[in-house]
Amino acid sequence: MATICRNLALCRAPGRYSWMASANVVLPCQEQDKKMAYHKVNADQRAQGHSPYLDNDDLQATALELEWDMEKELEEPGFDHFRLDGAVQHHLGNSQSPDLDLEPIQPSTSPKGRFQRLQEDPDYISHYTRQAPKNNRCNFFQILKVFCTALIVFIFGIVIGYYSGKKCPSPPASPEPNNPHTYHEILKEIKAENIQQIYRDLLQFSREDDVDTAMKILVQWTSYGLEDVQLVNYSVLLDLPGSSSNTITLKNSGECFYPDGQQCNRGTKTLHSQDLLYSYAAYSAKGTLEAELVDVQYGTIEDLIRIQAITNVTKKIALLKLGQSPLLYKLSLLEDAGFGGVLLYVDPCDLPKTTDLADKAFMVSLNSGGDPSTPGYASIDGSYRQHRLNLTTLLVQPISAVLAKKIISVPENSIQKDRCVPLQLPSTEKKIISLNIQSVTTYRTISNVIGYLKGTVFPDRYVLIGSHHSSLNTSSGQEWASSTAIITAFIQALMLKVKRGWRPDRTIVFCSWGGTSFGNIGSYEWAEDLKRVLQRNVVAYVSLHNPVRGNSTLHPIASPSLQQLTAESQSFNCVEKTKCPGSNVSSVQIQGDSDYFINHLGVPATQFSYEDINKSENSSFLSEALFPVHATKTEELDPSFKLHETIAKLTGQVTLQIANEPVLPFNALDIALEVQNSLKVLIGDKVDASQLLAVASQLRDTAELFQSDEMRPANDPKERAPIRVRMLNDVLQSLEKSFLVQQAPPGLYRNILYRLDERTNQFSVLLEALEHYKLHQSNETIQAALSEVLNSISSAQVYFKAGLDVFETTLAGKK
Repeated sequence: MATICRNLALCRAPGRYSWMASANVVLPCQEQDKKMAYHKVNADQRAQGHSPYLDNDDLQATALELEWDMEKELEEPGFDHFRLDGAVQHHLGNSQSPDLDLEPIQPSTSPKGRFQRLQEDPDYISHYTRQAPKNNRCNFFQILKVFCTALIVFIFGIVIGYYSGKKCPSPPASPEPNNPHTYHEILKEIKAENIQQIYRDLLQFSREDDVDTAMKILVQWTSYGLEDVQLVNYSVLLDLPGSSSNTITLKNSGECFYPDGQQCNRGTKTLHSQDLLYSYAAYSAKGTLEAELVDVQYGTIEDLIRIQAITNVTKKIALLKLGQSPLLYKLSLLEDAGFGGVLLYVDPCDLPKTTDLADKAFMVSLNSGGDPSTPGYASIDGSYRQHRLNLTTLLVQPISAVLAKKIISVPENSIQKDRCVPLQLPSTEKKIISLNIQSVTTYRTISNVIGYLKGTVFPDRYVLIGSHHSSLNTSSGQEWASSTAIITAFIQALMLKVKRGWRPDRTIVFCSWGGTSFGNIGSYEWAEDLKRVLQRNVVAYVSLHNPVRGNSTLHPIASPSLQQLTAESQSFNCVEKTKCPGSNVSSVQIQGDSDYFINHLGVPATQFSYEDINKSENSSFLSEALFPVHATKTEELDPSFKLHETIAKLTGQVTLQIANEPVLPFNALDIALEVQNSLKVLIGDKVDASQLLAVASQLRDTAELFQSDEMRPANDPKERAPIRVRMLNDVLQSLEKSFLVQQAPPGLYRNILYRLDERTNQFSVLLEALEHYKLHQSNETIQAALSEVLNSISSAQVYFKAGLDVFETTLAGKK
């Protein structure tokens, strides 16, 4: 018995009920526990009016119930500190029955557990009632806390909703569709009086600092609502005039002249001192050269052959007329021939009759493009710099036609009023000239202003429209203000529509370039800096370089793929005018910042400009001369600014169509036709063009198939699947990249789709090779040029064919 009781004591924790029923533990051996159980049962029974005496069965059932109740309480949290208060300290009411025969309580053998079995017993009745648990009060506080939290959140939400609704703008209106009516609404906001006002405001800008001028343009564009406008600066090497003007001295008479024809000892040189200072050739060789003057006329191959047959030209000074072919090409020929210097002028017979530039000197740049200190790469911080003081060994000085006449000694009686007699130095007269050229090379900061109007459908495709602003000099006068005023007026009209919810499909990038007169430096550096992005994203370039240089005729120029769109835009402008321009669109070399995009990226380009009628065959490339143009001259050419308005609307129409048409408005077949027309004139003894013509014929067939099978269905809205349109546009975007040759002579386009001028129909590289043959009597240059052209045409044909194959494969996969 003592052993049994000791075992039970081990199973009971001190100060708590911890009953452990075991198979070998017998309740009658536990006298104190019997009394506790009996006391508990007796109290319950008395409360219910039962007899104080319990039989054996009732006592066992009551003991089981008490054990179950105690163990259930032990399972409740916080019950560890529960203690007996009265059961141990009170005497049992019926202590006189200590020999009560209690059967042992057997442990539960049900697989469901002892307490679950008791609950399932139909005869089981709970006689023990506990007080309400303590956590009822906690539940009340929890409910109160949840209610308060919900109320605070509700009030806070109301406050946030009120202020967010007050500060946030209303959702934008649904985008308006792009159609001719939309274009008309935008373009009608472009008015001549607005352009004139912008033009006059621009003239108030400082011309001394390129950065200041660019910053003011940026502020103006931003004020119209253009969101993303950036100022991009580059430190570049510029060749600027010295502190005094260059001089030309006639050794025969000892007379000294400034470039405009004024004598050096006259005080009138201060009248237009800035014009005199900027009458020079940027990046020319510096120093003094005294030598015989040789008249080479236009510096063609025939002129050089004629001159070299009669005299030795080494270290002599050439008297050269501007025009007929690119200046850099002619200077390269003179340099190769051995000349030491060049006097450059414009023959009055080549100028339009409406102009009066005979007494004006001018500026030219001998830079083919970009910063000379970083050829082929961007002028960013850390770039290697090549400090090139000059880009040629020739001392080059532009002079006025008045000074050219004085040097030639043209008699007054030889001037005929009925017709113009070209200037020419008599072969019997020997002239000794002394050239003094002092320019200064220095690093300066130039700035580009770049503004983005993001597209909604193809935001990664860019349509560039570019003008230029003043760059540290007055030689180009105020003509920059014309192009900047036009692009600014276009931005103003566009943003009025944007504020009403409209957006273009493709991103329009507005560019105002710096450093244009020094060799398109701003556009070159920006494009070299972003070359990889632009190669992939730019679809077209619209140029506004010198848009009003005359008032006689409209002169549209476009790459072959854009000729049809450029012609159609003129008819759009005719709706509001009784007299249509009716000008033919040509693909010829143009001046300005479109150069890099045409010749290095193969981007289709277009340009509109007004010019004076000029019937001279030698008038090509006269725009390379930057004459000083003052504000009064611009307003004389276009006093009502109607010509500016026309250029702005034509430019805007083309830009909007390229930026919004689902399928790019490029014509693949026009490229193939241009190639065939350029090759037909080459058939002759020296050139075997049969292979070229065969490949060109294949190109035309493939282009026709591409035009009919792919472009026409894509222009039908019912068949315009987005993936098909994107694939087609990717092909159209890169049409002209195949026609970039690796190397081209100085001044000639690498893009062979552009001819030299209106008079020539051949590829410029082949034309130059034929001219070069006359000078050196070698077929190597011709064969190299033929190979370049053949590879370009073949590459274009393969590109078209690959595009067709991709479409066929895609369609076959869908079927």
